[in-house]
Amino acid sequence: MLQTGKLQLSSSNPVAITGGDTSTFTQVTFPAAFPDGASVIVIPFVQTFNGPDTPGLRIADVTTVGFKIRINEIHAAGKVTADGTHTAETVGWIATTV
Repeated sequence: MLQTGKLQLSSSNPVAITGGDTSTFTQVTFPAAFPDGASVIVIPFVQTFNGPDTPGLRIADVTTVGFKIRINEIHAAGKVTADGTHTAETVGWIATTV
């Protein structure tokens, strides 16, 4: 089973660096639920180039009915290289079972 989608995603929050804190993530619901017990993976891609800083993506809490996602500007070697806020970008995604 394979599903696709896209959404407009922006960030008005600082860079997320605390694992497990998904309070600033956006919930995405699949068009149709995957079968119970399925192992689902999500592959996201930024489709646009609207902001000056590189928009990294974080995915969390993938289930058979959806996932959480956020733009998380690049954070490398323990240093925040951008302020975390980011203008709206179009993000496409593919979800499938493995």
